[in-house]
Amino acid sequence: MAQRIDARLGEKARSMRNDAPEPERRLWSRLRASQLGFKFRRQAVVLPYIVDFLCPWNGLVVEVDGDTHVHEQDRARDAALNRLGYTVLRFSNADVMSQIDGIVEIIHARAVALPERSWNTHPTPSFGREGLSQ
Repeated sequence: MAQRIDARLGEKARSMRNDAPEPERRLWSRLRASQLGFKFRRQAVVLPYIVDFLCPWNGLVVEVDGDTHVHEQDRARDAALNRLGYTVLRFSNADVMSQIDGIVEIIHARAVALPERSWNTHPTPSFGREGLSQ
């Protein structure tokens, strides 16, 4: 059975996917379709957050930060995600735009190094009743 997520967060995540900044679109073009050997989701809901990219198999979260990110808040969010069993990698928009190959190598190396999560993998969310989508 699919896990239900907060409809408001689900709608915001959908909106963020449709209006992604260029660095996120560029990185997604390299992560999508299991190109690294791992399935990633973009703008995934990990309550109470929306993360830029998530590999549910091993709990790897990849965040792409613009100039408006507040480092203290990011550290607190990363710590909370760590407590939930996720590993977080952060990259700046500028680094994604100028060093995409190196960033993809770092993501791949970290994904390979992480073990499969022994606890329940991140489920496919349901925004309503089972079998219905919005």
